Amino acid sequence: MTVLAFVIGIVVLIVGLAVSIALHEIGHLVPAKLFKVRVGQYMIGFGPTLFSRRKGETEYGVKLIPLGGYISMAGMYPPSESERAAASADAQVGSVGGGVATVTQTETDQATPDDRARLRRGRFWATMVQDARAANDETIVDADDRVFYRLSMWKRVVIMLGGPFMNFVLAIVLFAIVFSGIGLQTATATVASLSACTPVSYSSQTCATDTTPAKQAGLQAGDRIVSIDGTAVSDFASASAIVQASPGQALSVVVDRGGAAQTLTI
Repeated sequence: MTVLAFVIGIVVLIVGLAVSIALHEIGHLVPAKLFKVRVGQYMIGFGPTLFSRRKGETEYGVKLIPLGGYISMAGMYPPSESERAAASADAQVGSVGGGVATVTQTETDQATPDDRARLRRGRFWATMVQDARAANDETIVDADDRVFYRLSMWKRVVIMLGGPFMNFVLAIVLFAIVFSGIGLQTATATVASLSACTPVSYSSQTCATDTTPAKQAGLQAGDRIVSIDGTAVSDFASASAIVQASPGQALSVVVDRGGAAQTLTI
């Protein structure tokens, strides 16, 4: 049973994560479509594609690893002729002081180990940027106005904020379901359980010889205490306060048992 519950928990986690990712990407997709941007792919997950289907110009699909998702919009970056030229040049690019510089092999040999490590990191990130721009350039067609970078600023902001907005809406919906469907735990005056005898820690006698006053009076589990000695009670704390303030006194307790009021003397 424990293993089954664990497996069910994992499945629920994966499905919930996939739904959250799908809604996040829909938040980007819908405004992009409304603003006429070409969207090549809408994918949930990363890695190999499990299945996909093309509708119009967009391919919709699910990938193997459900740890993210993406939509592929044409022209996420404006084309840069200078960067494409620099990427094809026979040079090594490194990050120096926050800028970009060309580093010859001689300069690399003369650098300290820390400098060489920084240069390698600079080349790595520069290569990632170049690859991203190269992939982006493949989505751009000459004289094509349906690209992201040609949109006005407010439209680009709407597209980029669409995903987080969907997550915000999803959180509100889930909290509403939890609060309205499950509710919040609140204190009541309903008796949940009843001890048949006074615990040893409360009495010098054995449990078998000292029945609790509530049990003697006929109080039962499920009874809802309405009032004590004419004082209305709404939770256990208020009922307990009245009892503790009347040591050794007989108290008239009105309870609701199955919809019928009954009076007990404790």
